Amino acid sequence: MKRQAFSLISLLSLLLVAGLAIAQTSQVRSNVPFNFTVGDKTLPAGTYDIGAMNSSGGNMLLLQARDGDSSMVVGSVAAQTLKPADKTKLVFNRYRDQYFLAEIWVEGATRGRQLPKTSREKELAKELALDSTHQRVEIVASLY
Repeated sequence: MKRQAFSLISLLSLLLVAGLAIAQTSQVRSNVPFNFTVGDKTLPAGTYDIGAMNSSGGNMLLLQARDGDSSMVVGSVAAQTLKPADKTKLVFNRYRDQYFLAEIWVEGATRGRQLPKTSREKELAKELALDSTHQRVEIVASLY
């Protein structure tokens, strides 16, 4: 019985580590159909590649427009959930007509990346707290 429990725990640990590796080293591509804000910069609608700045899955992400017109480096923190992501996606917080990139998830992973809220996003969230116009918008992405 102890041997079976140990085997099960080992298997679950291996799956978790694999999920972490996928979430931290994958690069995603997505077509974002609206202008959006990352940090203090508003980026135009378009197709973007997003990935870690180094192969060890660091906190810095590189966002690059496929047309070459826009790129930036942004800090992120680890995000975790108990249920693996159902698809590879970008998650945006929407306040009225403004979108802020909030999270990046890879299908099957329980860990993703979360971008800190900017002062402008916090201000809008506070302003609209009673208005209930905040939405989470998911855009499908793919690995490349």
